[in-house]
Amino acid sequence: MSQQQHPSDISIDQIPIDLPNTQTSEVDPADVPEEIRSITCGLASEHPPTNPLVVLKAARWWYIHGKGGTDPAFQWAIEWARHLATDTPSDVEQFDEYLEYLVTVGFADEPHELW
Repeated sequence: MSQQQHPSDISIDQIPIDLPNTQTSEVDPADVPEEIRSITCGLASEHPPTNPLVVLKAARWWYIHGKGGTDPAFQWAIEWARHLATDTPSDVEQFDEYLEYLVTVGFADEPHELW
């Protein structure tokens, strides 16, 4: 028996992709799935995720639902995954832009609250 999938409700894992809200310039924090929110906030914390696959899961969500390749959350997740894979220092300026973006999106009122 096959399960019918609606064109606006697709996913390749447990995190749904909302097609009408893809590649938007504005992300409503209420629309961010809890798992992605947790990973996203974790990337801003003192103890960020160390599993690149988890980080890339968040990167994929932000790429699809944010500003595509220019989304700061996507860019920071990719940068952090690169850091994990190559053990090279990450870009501090890009991290600062990421924190500011999370404030803009509404995850915190000030960047220091994300630590």
